[in-house]
Amino acid sequence: MSPGHKSVSALLLAPGASAGRDQSALVAIDHVLTERGLPVERMDFPYRLAGRRVPDRQPVLVKSVVAAAKELAEHRALPLEEIALGGRSMGGRMCSIAVAEGLLASALVLISYPLHPPGRPEKLRVDHFGAIKVPCLFVSGTRDHFATPGELEVATKAIVGPVTLVFLEGGDHGLRRREEDVAGLVGDWVLSLRALSRRQRRAPPRPAAR
Repeated sequence: MSPGHKSVSALLLAPGASAGRDQSALVAIDHVLTERGLPVERMDFPYRLAGRRVPDRQPVLVKSVVAAAKELAEHRALPLEEIALGGRSMGGRMCSIAVAEGLLASALVLISYPLHPPGRPEKLRVDHFGAIKVPCLFVSGTRDHFATPGELEVATKAIVGPVTLVFLEGGDHGLRRREEDVAGLVGDWVLSLRALSRRQRRAPPRPAAR
């Protein structure tokens, strides 16, 4: 963790391609963090709000993440750089792209990140990883056909910010019936960032070297 990183004061969560803001894992994370004093906002993408099943194109999805982050920051009277972003599968990926393209954020929470389409490991979706400089948490199952543990370990080396990888044994891409496990992991990680930031702010300045 780089010294002086920004505090996490709120979390924005985006759903995967087949679901909306009430996706079970996102709701579980919301409950855990809200009970522990951290505001959480769950968003929907435009296609979902319009009642369509096919996701919008990537620029539209990324633009909606940027808009939702700015709205959350304004609503909570927070600077953008204190908002953590993330979500499940496609939602997390769009958040990571938004940050790589310049959206200010304090951290990324990426659940079941889709490195590639199932069975197409050559079609990697990681060109933007080198532009990510914030702390990142990846939570995936060991049986996720969108990204194996080994593939994630290799791909995330390109990320500039500190990366935490957590693999749930036997979990598939949907991480079905593992919502509480995911929520606990995300809650502990996000709140540890907030605690670290507070300790850094309280630490006295070091004397200049002579």
